[in-house]
Amino acid sequence: MSRAGLTFLACLLAAIATACGGSGREPSAAEAAAGGKPTPSTSLPAPAQAQGRSRTAPRDVLLVTVDTLRADALGFSGNTEVSTPTLDRLAAEGRVFPRAHAQNVVTLPSHTNILTGRYPFDHGVRDNAGFVLPDDVPTLATLLSGAGFATAAVVGAFPLDARFGLNRGFDLYDDQYPEGTEEAGFRLIERRGDEVVRRGLAWWQRHRDQRRFLWIHLFDPHAPYEPPEPFASRYASNPYLGEVAATDSYLAPLLDPLLDEADRSTLIVFTADHGEALGEHGETTHGLFAYEPTLSIPLVVRAPGLPPGTGPKGARHVDILPTILDAVGVSPPAGLPGRSLLEASDQQAGEGQEPVSYFESLSATFNRGWAPLRGVIRGRYKLIVLPIPELYDLDADPHEEHNLLEGGGDPEAKRIARELSKELPEESVWPPQRAEVGSGEAAALRNLGYLTGSAATKRVYTADDDPKRLIGIDQKVQKFIDLYQRGHLEQATDLARQVVAEQPNMGIGYDHLARVLLERGRDREAMDVLSRAVSRGVATGSGQRQLGLLYLESGQPQRAVELLRPRAAAGDPDDLNVLGVALSEAGDQDGAEATLRRVFDRDPHNPEAHQNLALTALRRSDWQTAATEARAAVDENEALPNAWNYLGVALHNLGRPREALDAWDRASSLAPDNYDLLFNIGLVAAEVGDAARARSALERFVAGAPPARYGPDIARARSMLTRLRR
Repeated sequence: MSRAGLTFLACLLAAIATACGGSGREPSAAEAAAGGKPTPSTSLPAPAQAQGRSRTAPRDVLLVTVDTLRADALGFSGNTEVSTPTLDRLAAEGRVFPRAHAQNVVTLPSHTNILTGRYPFDHGVRDNAGFVLPDDVPTLATLLSGAGFATAAVVGAFPLDARFGLNRGFDLYDDQYPEGTEEAGFRLIERRGDEVVRRGLAWWQRHRDQRRFLWIHLFDPHAPYEPPEPFASRYASNPYLGEVAATDSYLAPLLDPLLDEADRSTLIVFTADHGEALGEHGETTHGLFAYEPTLSIPLVVRAPGLPPGTGPKGARHVDILPTILDAVGVSPPAGLPGRSLLEASDQQAGEGQEPVSYFESLSATFNRGWAPLRGVIRGRYKLIVLPIPELYDLDADPHEEHNLLEGGGDPEAKRIARELSKELPEESVWPPQRAEVGSGEAAALRNLGYLTGSAATKRVYTADDDPKRLIGIDQKVQKFIDLYQRGHLEQATDLARQVVAEQPNMGIGYDHLARVLLERGRDREAMDVLSRAVSRGVATGSGQRQLGLLYLESGQPQRAVELLRPRAAAGDPDDLNVLGVALSEAGDQDGAEATLRRVFDRDPHNPEAHQNLALTALRRSDWQTAATEARAAVDENEALPNAWNYLGVALHNLGRPREALDAWDRASSLAPDNYDLLFNIGLVAAEVGDAARARSALERFVAGAPPARYGPDIARARSMLTRLRR
């Protein structure tokens, strides 16, 4: 064990006694028409016998993960307030594993645990941002692909973007949500579950002549809870359960036909990545604590030859990969901590045979500088390792209301805690290393409610760093987001200032304050706030990029380059994009192009890089390259107004004014307050004799353009309108 690991474990033991002081995307239309991505063979391999048993291996494998789904939010778990008939039927026909647990309480690490069968300290992905799965770690997709399965994944939201490395081994990794689109208000347009299922089911049907592995990820129960009708009306008093009920309905077209199979030939594994606190223990959503509302997950396995019923307690996410490999007859990698739940079900293991489950929650440490949370569960007892340690008897106290170590604990509680502390993996030393978080990455996760940021890690934490004592700060952050979303900007500003004053080393506080100041048009104050975060060494990645953009807007491109260039060395796509724009603004078009083309090494489908390359080409008067790059950008994401604008400029200079007008119309529909666009449309439409289009654009321009900025242009537009009306 390393010195850091010994120090941390010694701190825990002292605390118990005294309170411690220290691949590719969706196929093209042509590929789809041909039956999807070509594979070496269209013949169906015969299912093998499951290893060590006579049970017949399944023909196909379906893994369904639902984001942010509490274990007690389903009908089959005893919830009488929600209707989940599809999942209830799956549970009735499968094996349900009670008191199953995740190893993390945020999306990316949890799914990495599921797909690798490894603990987070082993595969290295410890949080939603700043980590990429190493290329040498086998995954369920790489193992099944190597065994002859066609493989596909369809995911619902950004935390599982291909850039984080989970796409390896998948013939299709469909993460097509609007990458590159900036959305305000701490929100991101997510792909609804019915669209995810539709695309997954289409792939499933195209590959019916092969053995198939499909992973479907639905994001819908994640906050904010806004179920569609009729679920919004049915669950008006509990919109979270409305999202759960809607998710169940989305899964019906996929699961019902498989449940109707007479031979039960598809192995179905259903689980959640983590749960949702919903206010319990003072936590609004998830990612801070690791109490049962967020750590406990539903888990159902339906396999050929596995009788329905209830499996033994103590199942874990790290058991899912060994279970699937056992079922299909593929040998697992050596050294995995998990076990096959099929074997466990055969044995009907008693409580004494329950495995130890390790878990951690590090987001608040990375992003706020708070104490790292680790822990273990063995049987009925759960130990949470923090400066103020916690021990719970989950049988007697399922809601974790009575910390058996409170006040030092009695001798028996201290003995149990000492025994459990010995189960903490030696490898989970502190601090783990994390890469810089890219701006788009941070923005997307922030919009989803994950508070990515920057905070200095340390080796000794006191009770003052314990998240339990800092829950008030988290509640203020959540209240700030609510105020901001509802447009109460002055109150949001005051609250953000309070957070910065109380936690001056927490970078997200500066980000939030700068964001609301920018929304109020107070750019200079926002620049000062972000500069202060940089000078203190706590600026987040997105905060530094925002500061660089403010430098650009204030005519200081070289200062932006100096700020951003050191960050781009690691090759993060977001860093490279912003640095490329800064270099272009500074007049270095060659440097800008070289920087932007590096983006495609990590993200071949990045629309912002194409958009920024189009801008660089325009500044070189290379109209054809500008048109090509702008077109590539909108092919990846048609909701980028700047890319449509650049395409219009390029086409106009190529002598294709009517096509330019069409591109500008698309840009204007996406950015109706872009008055430069309206003016250009008016001028060019008048030139080609399209009087109606010219009048419409110029009238909107005159009615809305700020006179202080557009005075001469407004006068010219009025003169043109007079001539057009004649």
